[in-house]
Amino acid sequence: MSAIYIMVGASLLLAIGFLIAFIWSVRSNQYEDDYTPSVRMLFDNTTKQENKQEINNQPKKTK
Repeated sequence: MSAIYIMVGASLLLAIGFLIAFIWSVRSNQYEDDYTPSVRMLFDNTTKQENKQEINNQPKKTK
């Protein structure tokens, strides 16, 4: 029976720790910009492809 008390106490401490971490992240504006990450993945691939095309289209240097 005493193991149940230890487990309940440990789970409460863990839950309080997660609550403190969540409150800290909200106060430090971790969730402020919710639009940019969803749009960022749309632009990364085109930029990489354009860079590869530019590298491939450059004239070769001759001596």
